[in-house]
Amino acid sequence: MPSHRRRHHHFHHSYHQNYNHNHNNNFFPFIIPASIFSGVILLLFFFLSFHAHFPIITDHLPRPHFSDNDDEEATGRDIWGSGLSKHFYGCSNASNHFAKAEEITEENRYVCIATSGGLNQQRTGITDAVVAARILNATLVVPMLDTRSFWKDSSNFSQIFDVDWFISYLANDVRIIKELPLKEGETWDPYHMRVPRKCTESCYVDRVLPQLLKRHAVLLTKFDYRLSNRLETDLQKLRCRVNYHALKYTDPIIKMGEKLVMRMRSMNTHYIALHLRFEPDMLAFSGCYYGGGERERNELGKIRRRWKTLHIRDPDKVRRLGRCPLTPEEVGLMLRALGYGKDVHVYVASGEVYRGEETLAPLKALFPNFHSKYTITSKEELEPFAPFSSRMAALDYIVCDESNVFVTNNNGNMAKILAGRRRYFGHKPTIRPNNRKLSMLFMNRENMTWDEFASAVRKCQKGFMGEPKELSPGKGEFHENPSACICEDFTGKEVAESNLRKFGMGKSSTWADLNATVDDESNDNETDLPDQEEVEDDTSGSQENSQLNKTQTDINASTVAEPELEHMLSD
Repeated sequence: MPSHRRRHHHFHHSYHQNYNHNHNNNFFPFIIPASIFSGVILLLFFFLSFHAHFPIITDHLPRPHFSDNDDEEATGRDIWGSGLSKHFYGCSNASNHFAKAEEITEENRYVCIATSGGLNQQRTGITDAVVAARILNATLVVPMLDTRSFWKDSSNFSQIFDVDWFISYLANDVRIIKELPLKEGETWDPYHMRVPRKCTESCYVDRVLPQLLKRHAVLLTKFDYRLSNRLETDLQKLRCRVNYHALKYTDPIIKMGEKLVMRMRSMNTHYIALHLRFEPDMLAFSGCYYGGGERERNELGKIRRRWKTLHIRDPDKVRRLGRCPLTPEEVGLMLRALGYGKDVHVYVASGEVYRGEETLAPLKALFPNFHSKYTITSKEELEPFAPFSSRMAALDYIVCDESNVFVTNNNGNMAKILAGRRRYFGHKPTIRPNNRKLSMLFMNRENMTWDEFASAVRKCQKGFMGEPKELSPGKGEFHENPSACICEDFTGKEVAESNLRKFGMGKSSTWADLNATVDDESNDNETDLPDQEEVEDDTSGSQENSQLNKTQTDINASTVAEPELEHMLSD
């Protein structure tokens, strides 16, 4: 067995020595050679001390001591991929029973939508808008992007997505036009309304269609997560065609994104992309406490007061439930325990991190090859994108999507969108922390050796590593688990089943056993931080529900109040 070398060392050495100078001539001949000998020993000791390293770890953390390279032998798995993924592939073609758009689209039916939130939240709205228009047999007007929310991005659809590709790719599914036609020579003002969250097919027919037949053009406001997760298969596949094929970024964004990816790959064949959500607003909303004393309580408490109806939470209880995002240090320790060595390059997609470098320092010590779009590009290269938050987010999206391993410490919109996309395109590893179990593990870490801690982390993370069959069909958001669009190569099923022992299961385990096992593990992640809609329900749910229950309520998009924290939490 190869010997283990200590990791993350720093130099702490001081040497104090008092010299007694004796001028007695009888001892002088002995003092000179003794002094020379002591000097040599001192220099040798100093040299060895300089090259000996000691762990840079918090006093309470277990000491990592595995090798500098990927510890695949210790984890018993390929940390950069899955042997099972080759048996699954994305499949989103329409069935023969799915009529062409020209056959089902009715005249004088126009659906417009106003998206909500940041880039990835808007992406879910755009995807679902196409399906909503199909349900209503209507023409879809190219969606309007949110320019008034926290993100303050003035970009329109065609400045982020290739609008001509979007229209042409979906031509057989839904008729799409760039803008509403004139009505009697004048600009058409569509009827404004909102549908409930996760509205079903029958919901759209009952609520929206009557107004569409009466007014011929409707604008669905605050359009995000306004379509049910469960639809018939052809509509689910349409969702996938929109999200994974029709929504293509503009050429400038793609070219810059590819440049970032190439620079990451030029440094190492593999890299990890980490979506690190540890912004002050995120932490304030969570109600978690991270040991920062009165300073932390005052800083985050001040932010929490912006949201007057936000409930006071017990920090210890919230952490036990797994609702606290892992700290950057905890994310780093989780990755080291999973076998990713100090030499691994990490690309971090992040907003403002709470307490900045002070918080990031432990993560950078664990992974010194620490990069972001700001560190691998020049100011001039980013200048065309920097004023626009959605275009900057699109660059991170591309780098994260192309990474060998994608890691997130939350379950927000970007995490869900990328998890689903990576499942669709070959089940590239996507690590979602099992927050409930890991939180308890980190709370007791001082009582464990590093080997015990690492083994426990690997056990906690079974079912959260992006492997096929981790989530059963229909479980979670469809954008995260597009099960209707993932097909299985049954010819390789026997081979796949023979590899199940890699998941710590016996030789007699079956494919169904794996599905049941990881489903059970995944149940622990149901308590992640709420998305923006859940936050809305927490703070104004009764008022919102009463509005939605009114028949065909006309809600003007310009007057809908959207607390900015909703958007901070979601993308």
